[in-house]
Formats: sequence, C-alpha cells, structure tokens
Amino acid sequence: MQMAIDRWLLEQHLSGHHPPTLRFYTWSPPAISLGYHQRQYPEHWQNLTWQGQKLDLVRRVTGGRAVLHQGDLTYAVITSGLSGSRLQVYEKVCEFLVQGWRSLGVELHYGRAGRGYIHNPNCFGTATGADLVLPDETKLIGSAQLRRGKAVLQHGSIRLNQDAELFAQIFGVEPSKTVELPQNLSVEKIIAALIAAACDCFDMQIVIQSLSEDEWQAILETSS
Repeated sequence: MQMAIDRWLLEQHLSGHHPPTLRFYTWSPPAISLGYHQRQYPEHWQNLTWQGQKLDLVRRVTGGRAVLHQGDLTYAVITSGLSGSRLQVYEKVCEFLVQGWRSLGVELHYGRAGRGYIHNPNCFGTATGADLVLPDETKLIGSAQLRRGKAVLQHGSIRLNQDAELFAQIFGVEPSKTVELPQNLSVEKIIAALIAAACDCFDMQIVIQSLSEDEWQAILETSS
C-alpha cells in the first residue's frame, strides 16, 4: 500500500493534480521491498515471519536492491523541476536529510561504492553516492529514485532499530555495524527535524493534508 501511495502521488504530481509532497511512514507488517529491476531473490523470503507476523514481499517502483523494512523510517519526496544528472538530483533531495540529521547532532556524508553494489542483494550491504553514511561508514539511509518526465519520486529507508537476528535470517550475514544514534531520539523528533530542514532547503511551507476518501479509492483501484 505504501508503494502504491508513492506511485499514485507521483502520477498525480506529473499530471498537475497534486503539489510536491514529503511523506514519512513505517511498515506494518514488516516487509522486504525489492528494487524494480531485482528479479532474483532467495525463495525462502516468501515464507519469512517475525514475531508471529508474515513478512510482506513487495516491489518498489524505484531501483536498487532489497531493503528490510522493520525498525526503520521511510521518507518519500515527490517533486519536479530538479535539473542535472541522477546523482546531482539525489544530492539536491538528500540535502534536507543531511541538514536535518546535523540539527540532531548526527553528521552524514555520501557513500563511495561503485557499480559493484548490483551484485549484492542487500541494499544496506554497500553505500553508493546516493546513500548517506555515518562518520564510521555505517550506512544510515539508503535511497532510490524514479524519474518520469520532469517529475521525480525519491524515497529511502532510515535504519533506526533493526532486529539483527531477522536481518541475518534474511541476508545470511549479520549487519555490518550497529547504527549508533544519540539517546532519547524518538521517531517524532526525527520527523520534526527533517520537516524543518526540508522547509529550509526547499524554501517551502508544509501543509499537512490527509488523503480523501476519493483519493484512497483511486489508490486502491491502481494497486488492485
């Protein structure tokens, strides 16, 4: 459903029916999202459970590799009018993430991995120039992108409190490093800092707007 919402918002923005959008969301039940071009994955992923819940296996409209959505926070930006290469657009969007986390006392910089990441099924196994890492090179945010005409959807997973055993069960390896963040950093505080940074970076004002019943119906129809 979250992927259907992002896709629908992109199409609405592209057709001029919806303004630029910033979203934050979590996943229930937990899920593994596959990149749009990721055709191969272990068969046992279809039968995974965590705390009595079956993990959803869903496909993103964006590229990249598999992401475990458990104990993470996902952001999504839908906008248009950003010029430059794909990497330059990533950097323009990611600036609010860098600035927002800096306001929380966390410094981030871009990853440095090359094209070798395509051979790793785990998105958080490598960090490319589209990803943000902590000073010790631990990957905190993995992002992916879809461009349609002049519009772009960029969304990404922010690792917060991921279960190491579940991660190992899925990817066959322990997480490379545990994400170390400041104490007493709630999801609500993180979202507030990122919204404030987005308003500053994009020179915009946020208007909180729920989806209407008609919009929900349109999303359900496109996802069925």
